[in-house]
Amino acid sequence: MRPSKEEKDAIAVFRLQKAHETLNEAKGIAKMNYWHAAANRLYYACFYAVSGLLIKHGYSARTHGGVFSLFGLHFVTTRIISNEQNKLFRKLYDIRQSGDYEDMSCVDEEDIMPLLEPAENFIKTIEQLILMT
Repeated sequence: MRPSKEEKDAIAVFRLQKAHETLNEAKGIAKMNYWHAAANRLYYACFYAVSGLLIKHGYSARTHGGVFSLFGLHFVTTRIISNEQNKLFRKLYDIRQSGDYEDMSCVDEEDIMPLLEPAENFIKTIEQLILMT
């Protein structure tokens, strides 16, 4: 059974709230100089926002790759989301992947600090899209 519009809206708002909480976690972790963990939380903050947007519009993905594909197809190629913002989302994914899975990965302050504000702006953009309809 497919979720109703009200259920999709509620899930989208929940994911958006989770995105904001996770963004705050990233900021707090960055203050403690745990750069790999901050990268992880920054990516997931954006991921939660995007997954909420997809759900709101009736799209469902089971993998990170599926989220990227659906997001690209329905929001980037249609120019609802800029290529620059999509590149940021992908960059956060790449940094998180390398920090989480590569043995000799080095993520440091210079990698993370310049991404905090753009990630916050990305989430705000997604939030506007979720709340406007």
